[in-house]
Amino acid sequence: MPLDPQVVAMRERAVAAGAPPLYTLSLEQARAADLAAIREGAGAVRPVHQVADRLIPGADGDLPIRVYRPSATTDALPTLVYFFGGGWTLGNIDTSDGICRSLANAVPCQVITVGYRLAPEHKFPAAVHDCHAAVCWIAAHADELGADPARLAVGGDSSGGNLAAAVTLLVRDGGSPALAAQVLVYPNTDRRGDTESMRANDDPALFNRRSVAWYWDHYLAADADGLDPLASPALAEDLTGLPPALVITAEYDPLRDEGEQYAERLRAAGVEVRATRYPGMVHGFFSMTGVLDAAAQAHAEVADYLRARFDA
Repeated sequence: MPLDPQVVAMRERAVAAGAPPLYTLSLEQARAADLAAIREGAGAVRPVHQVADRLIPGADGDLPIRVYRPSATTDALPTLVYFFGGGWTLGNIDTSDGICRSLANAVPCQVITVGYRLAPEHKFPAAVHDCHAAVCWIAAHADELGADPARLAVGGDSSGGNLAAAVTLLVRDGGSPALAAQVLVYPNTDRRGDTESMRANDDPALFNRRSVAWYWDHYLAADADGLDPLASPALAEDLTGLPPALVITAEYDPLRDEGEQYAERLRAAGVEVRATRYPGMVHGFFSMTGVLDAAAQAHAEVADYLRARFDA
């Protein structure tokens, strides 16, 4: 189908405002513009019973995390560890604030987002190791956090989805902690990116193939690092034994095909997979609940999926 009318209107507003592509800006400018756009697209801040920031031990120093609890209950809650998007280069724990609040209320569950180290200051695999360290620490300190270690999931959007997928590989190979699910929202899965959707999506007013290349160039110290399965999960030889997965893609997204191909590889490896393509949508739509109806629909799908997995 053509671009969703709400996406068209959003694109026209950006063009009229003269908003430059992030990949044409300095890192400082791109980081500020990205966060401002996400906050605008998310709409009004949703109240959550409790939001708390703290530091935990990471792979190399302390990591900031933000903990969202949907109610005053003292019971151990199912917990989603969420990794924000931003091409491993942009973003912080504020980036996914709207998503985390929405999912905490909708599931309901505890959501914890992780402030992993960014590139190019910290190249691959720093972010992967931070996210893995956070998941392991959260599982080990479940009592302290009010988390149910038997109902622990990981998720993320874009590069956050890439990190979530990489963490599942490390967790599987390390033998713990057990994960109930993984939620991958339009994830990067293959550095090579030689797909029809990558070639077709080149609109400078939207996330496009040049955006993808810009992020990878910041993330990797050497191009060969992109062949590591922790950078490109689709290149892992063995995907057996990974947690059940929900994979969400957008029709007009350069990452669409590699996300869907990864879902197929997971399914072929015996992993329970649910894959949904949102027609007329573009990369980044999941954070835009203030302007795109499909974003709210995707949040509802994720919430329903997690609820079912946590209750399984």
